[in-house]
Amino acid sequence: FLKFRRFRQRIVDKGDKVYWEDDPLFDLDNHLHTIALPGNAGKQELQALASDFNSTALDFRRPLWQIHYIDNYENGCALLIRIHHCIADGISLVRVLLSLTDRTPEPKLERVAHPKLPTKPNGTAASRFLHRIVDSTQAAWGQANLFVDSIRKEPDYPLKLATTAGGIVLDLAKLGLAPFEPKTSLKSPLLGRKQVAWAEPLELETVKQCARTLGGTANDVLLCAATGALTRHFTEHGQSIPDCGIRVAVPFNLRPLDQPIETLGNQFGLVLVCLPVEVTDPVMCFRQVQENMNRLKRSYQAQVTYSLLDLFGRGPDILERRALDLLSNKASAVLTNVPGPRHAVYLAGSKLVQPMFWVPQSGNIGIGMSIFSYAGTVQFGITVDKGIKADPGAVMDYFRDSFENLHQAALTKAGAGGFRQAS
Repeated sequence: FLKFRRFRQRIVDKGDKVYWEDDPLFDLDNHLHTIALPGNAGKQELQALASDFNSTALDFRRPLWQIHYIDNYENGCALLIRIHHCIADGISLVRVLLSLTDRTPEPKLERVAHPKLPTKPNGTAASRFLHRIVDSTQAAWGQANLFVDSIRKEPDYPLKLATTAGGIVLDLAKLGLAPFEPKTSLKSPLLGRKQVAWAEPLELETVKQCARTLGGTANDVLLCAATGALTRHFTEHGQSIPDCGIRVAVPFNLRPLDQPIETLGNQFGLVLVCLPVEVTDPVMCFRQVQENMNRLKRSYQAQVTYSLLDLFGRGPDILERRALDLLSNKASAVLTNVPGPRHAVYLAGSKLVQPMFWVPQSGNIGIGMSIFSYAGTVQFGITVDKGIKADPGAVMDYFRDSFENLHQAALTKAGAGGFRQAS
């Protein structure tokens, strides 16, 4: 864990410059904590504790992570790990955390090499400002080179270059001209107090079977189930359902999955996915979700948002905040899907039974939905700001009900010859 220098570092904000430095008073006791739940604690008590932590900011005077060992949970224990998203993206963090585990109950100990101390930026405010401009220019040039290198080997390179450049410009225009989200309860003023919940896991093979029957992917199925859960939420609260659907911001991984994690940081773009909450028929909803996802897969929206946020992050803070506010006004929620290990893993000799995570939100987005696959199961979790007035436990029930409805509809139509199974 500590072989990554980031976990020993804190953020220093000098106004005109923000940078990482080694914490001179780094002490594991500031990051490792033990808690015992009272009585015969179960899911409800753990959710309440996790909600409290989710509503409490990390201490920026220290490295931005904590691990809480929670005793007396369902005749066992739980680990609650808090890591600020500025340290790394979801794919990286999952792989880092999995590096702590083993495939067997017998743990393997590794010697950790102490990293070299980083150097602090120096010079006057003017020189640091000039360095910031140079960094931004180099970042923009680097993004352009990455784009050109990705298509240079194509046989029709000049045509591909022109077509891709045109597609990027078009996606940039679509992103900028996309209307703000409709006024629903999901866009209510936020209170900053979070509630978390999770559903009982689904069998991954059942999800894949449903996807094969419908001729789509497991991700399409899960997005459709999330859509149905939000539709049910609107209906149960007597709210009008937008006839144009709602958009969710979905992180799109840009990091190679077949390469080891050598450095942390964030390497993902954001795509705005339209969820057809106005479509009540589960199969028709699935088809619409599938069409929307296929359209996004052919676009450059993820690369565009990654490049924009990277550039804005190197500029003045007000520019970065404006960019984040603009994106958050175009989405009602954040939804992310992170793949986990296909086999069970062990931590210090104990089997990891039910892992999950909660995705953070920014701007005026107050609901985040997280999907995580592990050892043949699919875990769905949610975090909701209290200002939205949505019961996270109820939404979890709606998610399972929505999946069951889609699965049953798929089997019924397949049995009636409504469509062929995908090969």
